[in-house]
Amino acid sequence: MVEEELAALARRHGVATRYTDWRGRETGVAPDTLRSVLTALGADVSSPAAVREELERERERDRTRLLPPVVVARRGEAPPRPPGRPDLTVELADGTERPFGGADAGDVPPGWHRLHARLGGRHESVPFLMAPRALARPGRAWGFTVQLYSVRSRASWGVGDLRDLADLAAWSGRDLGAGFALINPLHATEAVPPVGPSPYSPMSRRFAAPLYLRVEDLPEYAALPAADRERLSALGAPLRPDGDAARPIDRSIDRSAAWAAKLQALESLHRLPRGAAEQRAFAEFRAREGGALTMFATWSALAEKHGPDWRAWPAELRDAGSRAVAAEAARLADRVEFHSWLQWRLDEQLAAAQRAARDAGMPIGIVHDLAVGVAHGSADAWMYRDLFAPGMSVGAPPDEFNQRGQDWGQPPWHPRRLAEAAYAPFRDMLAAAFRHGGGLRLDHAMQVSRLWWVPEGGSAADGTYVRYDRDALLGCLAWEAERAGAVVVGEDLGTVEPEVREALAAHGVLGTSLLWFERDDRGRPKRARHWREPSLATVGTHDMPPITGFLHGDHIDLRDRLGLLARPRAEEEDEHRARLADWLALLHAEGLLAAPPETVLGALAAGSDEYDERVVAALHAFLARTPARLVGVALADAVGERRTQNQPGTVDEYPNWRVPLAGADGRPVLLDDLPSRPLPAVDPVRPLASEAGPEPA
Repeated sequence: MVEEELAALARRHGVATRYTDWRGRETGVAPDTLRSVLTALGADVSSPAAVREELERERERDRTRLLPPVVVARRGEAPPRPPGRPDLTVELADGTERPFGGADAGDVPPGWHRLHARLGGRHESVPFLMAPRALARPGRAWGFTVQLYSVRSRASWGVGDLRDLADLAAWSGRDLGAGFALINPLHATEAVPPVGPSPYSPMSRRFAAPLYLRVEDLPEYAALPAADRERLSALGAPLRPDGDAARPIDRSIDRSAAWAAKLQALESLHRLPRGAAEQRAFAEFRAREGGALTMFATWSALAEKHGPDWRAWPAELRDAGSRAVAAEAARLADRVEFHSWLQWRLDEQLAAAQRAARDAGMPIGIVHDLAVGVAHGSADAWMYRDLFAPGMSVGAPPDEFNQRGQDWGQPPWHPRRLAEAAYAPFRDMLAAAFRHGGGLRLDHAMQVSRLWWVPEGGSAADGTYVRYDRDALLGCLAWEAERAGAVVVGEDLGTVEPEVREALAAHGVLGTSLLWFERDDRGRPKRARHWREPSLATVGTHDMPPITGFLHGDHIDLRDRLGLLARPRAEEEDEHRARLADWLALLHAEGLLAAPPETVLGALAAGSDEYDERVVAALHAFLARTPARLVGVALADAVGERRTQNQPGTVDEYPNWRVPLAGADGRPVLLDDLPSRPLPAVDPVRPLASEAGPEPA
């Protein structure tokens, strides 16, 4: 009886008591996991009596409330009638109020309003969003998928920056007919070195990393005398790639060194006086960004003094709204302004990158990437502390490629409290991402539906799923995307429920089709004509080796060396050869690869690279034959890179997110040299440029 009541309480809070694993097996969740998750959600489960009391409170809450915290409907559709059938009126954004219900309920103008419910003597009022029915689908297009930090030019300070992004977009759009450039998250990092390497474990998803600024493009730099410009530019000289194509790579990306040099230069530029027009523009930017910018800049100033993890700060500074924080912000006003100024200049350079993409003919332009979450000690976790669930980390259950599960070390949003805040931080984050881009990729698309919560200190395999209001989150996403005229791509790989993919598609969100994972019901490679149309199709992802490395089984060797294999190496190699043979056979049968599978496999077994470029080209020709709306070509695949950017399951054992772009020979490939380099992967997809153009949903 006790366990049944615990399970019932868990279900009331959207906590899964059972789930289907990656092998299709039904798996129960341990009671201890349920207790930990429910405690993080604010429920008292300290005793059987406490559980029963919590259950009764939940039932009473359902009996007495008239409306949920937020109501979201899609254009042309009326939301479900609340229980008890209260009288409903909608207060429109312009202040007018009218009855709400019946056939005309779906005719409310798009955007945010308020919904009022009255029943007897009770009255409730909540935010109400009329969201788009579905986003318009983009026309067919191809584009590079890029880890921007790895794409260095001779002018960048050791890390690919926003000028490099603008130049990459301009070249690929103008000369190659690319319709977009999909990049890694540019989310904010630590305020001072050292800088964490992962773009997917940021300090803030709302603000960007000044690490990506091009110092020489700042107006303050241009206004300096020549001698001062030379002095500042010299700070980056030790970090710039020397462009010597004969020199093998001997070091990884050093974000900390790059940020230390840029920070020194940026501080010098910030100290320069600003004219009246510039000061007015800066003030307008700060007013537009409001309290969130001020709080982020305050966190940055405090982090310079106390370190990046607010949990280790003096107790009185851990509450972002405290008087002590306000006093420190006033004392550190110059540093608060400096970090606000950095975001202002970032906003301008982000806009310039998107402008360069569109001027080059890209119908979409820059597609930004939204990480699943932020680090525990991050700015966002400090700013919105009450909206995160304590003692929990987001991760993933065991799957085919990560058989021990994953713990990403990121606190999850508290579903109920986020809803009670009308999803404001989520909406602001989306609006910022769309402001200077033509699209957004949702890393781990289940972040809008359910997340795998792992109790801190426990195994990633001992977590469970916690549900969010998918309709509300997708409504917010679709509304912000429609306002920006942008496309949205969801990374719906791995253990994703079918209804999640259906909901994404219904809202006009494209899915992700990954070639190595696309199989039919019999486990065979899926023929091109059977692929999903509303999707971004790629061969691999940043968590897998590039094509050339995959062909040669580099990922098996790496995982074996790092002790990450969950079964004998021989079994991994046998399965890899079988999978590869299936794909080579399909490419050969469709006339995309002239050499028979056994010939290619024999060359690979002998360590030969004779067929590498031909297989890479054939795989992308196959993608071009699918009906997928968007086709992504990893820049790493285009230049023949063999090393993976990220090996899941590792931290320091592998240089994750620090691998500079290189060719198959291990020598550096600089952005400046790309226009003169043969790119066999691009040729098969270039005709897609003629099909680009928005289409109605």
